[in-house]
Parts: sequence; structure tokens; C-alpha cells
Amino acid sequence: MPELQGMDLEQWKDDKNGCQNIRAGMRKAIDEEKNKLLSLGEMQVVKLLGKPDQNELSRRNQKFFYYFIEPAPACKVSTDTLVKKLVIRFNAMGLAKEVAIE
Repeated sequence: MPELQGMDLEQWKDDKNGCQNIRAGMRKAIDEEKNKLLSLGEMQVVKLLGKPDQNELSRRNQKFFYYFIEPAPACKVSTDTLVKKLVIRFNAMGLAKEVAIE
């Protein structure tokens, strides 16, 4: 398992949907460390970052995990529908193929 520098992963996991704005403070660190997530399996990512805030099954058995960095629309404090999130795309083999902040 990779070690993500500058991130408190317990606080990351506790900040579901980014509602507490804790993840927003880790934005720079996750931007620098996100490539360490490439080639990890789905369960490894869940063990490292916690259960995703949202997931999506796409064509060709691709799966996407979404972790909100800024408060998600589901948060009572959120007023914006376009918020930053960490997006991890898994291929049909269940390995992280692409990691981005959108």
C-alpha cells in the first residue's frame, strides 16, 4: 500500500462527501500524491481512502469512484453543484487506470 504524504487518511475517511471541509485542506497533497493510486485494485483503494462517496458502473465494465474534496451537493452547506472531486477510473480488471481531480 502506498503512503500518501501530507494526508491524514483517518480525517479523510471521516469527512464523508467533504461536508466538513477537511478534505479541501488536503487538496494540494492529494493533487501531488494521486498518481500513487494508479494500478491499485478497488479494494485497496477502499482500504486506503475509505468507501467512495459515489460510484458508477460504466460501459465495458469500467467503474468510477468519486470522493468529494469540496462539500458535495448532498451537504447542507453546499450551494454549488460543481464541486471538486477525486475521480478514480477502474478498468475491467478492477485496477485504477486513471486518477484525476475534476
